[in-house]
Amino acid sequence: MAYTTIAGDTWDSVSRTVYGSELQAGFLMEANPAFLNVFRFDSGTELETPELPAAKDGLAPPWKFEG
Repeated sequence: MAYTTIAGDTWDSVSRTVYGSELQAGFLMEANPAFLNVFRFDSGTELETPELPAAKDGLAPPWKFEG
């Protein structure tokens, strides 16, 4: 999946648009290392927007998620 920026987009705003939360901005940045030096995007930049990893429910011990 990809997202094409509009002028003025930031990592936080793209994260909110794509994932519904600014808290995923770090994940979005990891998926687009070529643009890490950009704070505010111009229009037309295509960013990769991979699906978020499955959420952990917090009930199982951490060692259950490793592997």
